[in-house]
Amino acid sequence: MTSKVILTQQGYDKLYENLNFLKTKKRREVADQLEKARAHGDLSENADWETAKEAKHQLEIRIRQLEVRLSNARILDKGDIAQDKAYLSAKVTVKNLDSGDIFNYTLVSQDEANFDEGKISVTSPIGRGILGKALNEETVIQVPAGKIKLKIMEICYE
Repeated sequence: MTSKVILTQQGYDKLYENLNFLKTKKRREVADQLEKARAHGDLSENADWETAKEAKHQLEIRIRQLEVRLSNARILDKGDIAQDKAYLSAKVTVKNLDSGDIFNYTLVSQDEANFDEGKISVTSPIGRGILGKALNEETVIQVPAGKIKLKIMEICYE
């Protein structure tokens, strides 16, 4: 059984582009690798052939995973979101009450997460801790390094 995947339009587009890249350019590259390895002769003792076959296998697995995720995707309608709390696609400013540090995060699905861009998954410890919280609400979150206490300073939807 597969479950629904909720994505922003940007996240859906990114997955779709990745799938298209894998099905076109990457498949061609892997086919070329297989052809070159086949030209080396005896396939039973050809390490290049085995490597190329494994690359093709892994590529096809990834393509299938993306196809399933996209076929089960539901694009987030921002009109369905209560704007007064932190939900998927919210840009949230939080303050670490222990250190005083301020962080800006965008809550996204697991497929869209990119910590370098400040996009955190709602399934990550911090994402789960922020999800559903209102302005000025405080939360204690268990992270690998221990517990952190955060206060929601701002919630913004674009």
